[in-house]
Amino acid sequence: LPGLEGIDLRLTAWGLPPDEADRRLAAAAERLESLADQFRYGRDDDDLAAVVLDEARRRHLRLGVAESCTGGLLGARLTEVPGSSEVFQGGVICYANELKTSLLGVPPDLLERHGAVSESVALALAEGALARLGVDFAVSVTGIAGPGGGSEEKPVGTIWFGLAGGGPPEARRSTFPGSRHEIRARAAQAALFVLLRRIRVALPL
Repeated sequence: LPGLEGIDLRLTAWGLPPDEADRRLAAAAERLESLADQFRYGRDDDDLAAVVLDEARRRHLRLGVAESCTGGLLGARLTEVPGSSEVFQGGVICYANELKTSLLGVPPDLLERHGAVSESVALALAEGALARLGVDFAVSVTGIAGPGGGSEEKPVGTIWFGLAGGGPPEARRSTFPGSRHEIRARAAQAALFVLLRRIRVALPL
């Protein structure tokens, strides 16, 4: 079941006694989780933002974000979870290039050479958030949500994520389909997921 928040895998049993159905469903769920491995984050109604916060809390980490195209959606996802203030320190919404520089220290020449939607700027945003927010892990999001502004090299839906903390900085690119609302929602969800994976890989329990 694909949706804005990823893909749900649903198991159903018909025509079996309740105990047998429960046994088979539990075994099948374990099999699916094994196959999905690093691409899964929870069961039933688990919210990814809550999972991220819980993983960070267990490791005594502080988190921060730097947002451009998502315009605060990522921070909103995190602060919707009760108790998020124990982990989430805050974020910077830097839509304009001037604010990327003044608030997070992104070099102007980097923006001029590569553009705001680029690997280099995503990394600089994440590193700036890490340093200036005083956190242990930071994730950044910069992209083209549309409906205009795209190009052949960077079509609408192009999103770059930057990650800093727990090891060398890294960046990842994705291209999402849909309307402006859908692209931004997918970008916020994906940012949470890449942050979750970063935390789990850098600091396994």
